[in-house]
Amino acid sequence: MNAQNKDLKFAVLIDADNISYQYIGAILEEIAKYGSPTFKRLYGDMTNPYLSGWKSILLKYAITPIQQFGYTIGKNSSDSALIIDAMDILYTGNIDGFCIISSDSDFTRLATRLREAGKIVLGFGEQKTPEAFIAACNRFTFIEILDAGEEEEKQPVTPQEKKSAPRTNPPRKSTVKLDTNLIRLIKNSINDLAEDDEWVFLGTLGNLIMKKKPEFDPRNYGFKKLLDLIRSIKTIELHERHTSRENVTHFYVRNK
Repeated sequence: MNAQNKDLKFAVLIDADNISYQYIGAILEEIAKYGSPTFKRLYGDMTNPYLSGWKSILLKYAITPIQQFGYTIGKNSSDSALIIDAMDILYTGNIDGFCIISSDSDFTRLATRLREAGKIVLGFGEQKTPEAFIAACNRFTFIEILDAGEEEEKQPVTPQEKKSAPRTNPPRKSTVKLDTNLIRLIKNSINDLAEDDEWVFLGTLGNLIMKKKPEFDPRNYGFKKLLDLIRSIKTIELHERHTSRENVTHFYVRNK
């Protein structure tokens, strides 16, 4: 899967109890890189004050709310409703993939099952998301690296709502250190792909790294693109090759 196929159709399923509404605009922009959302559904108890920020967001982004009352303390009926809908859509929705927006490990088995059915699964959640759920997705994006906060300025919140909803302010953006484990992953991936001349097309390298590490994203490390990240690693050589097409350049890498 790559970000060039804009014809893919996705079902976007949002766990309102687990994700701040302030991120949704940036998340939908990120999804647009891969395809178009056919379904956009939000799951949660909309009578709860801490979800009040979602109300105008639903209209703005044409998201369908799926109301789930908290019938029993300690039980999350929203998770169950999301999973049931996902399976219904799998068999009747005529889509290419699913976007599961949550940091909850309860969706690990769902993501695995959807991939077993041949569907693409994109995950979006906070950096606290358990590794099992991350690994179950084709690609996982930490929402901390996405632009967020503009919705907060447009959504006045009363003192009572602030007291009931301490999670409405998104965490500060953070980056993960560019450490030896990441460098080793990149260099090993180059070796896996390298042929006789040892050069590897940068796009192919990026696809392999994401297969090995679904949460890999150059933005996690403070770089806008993979090319910028590669340039910062002194033990990897970068070569620019011009093509027959005007202003089109391909980049290749190899280990020094």
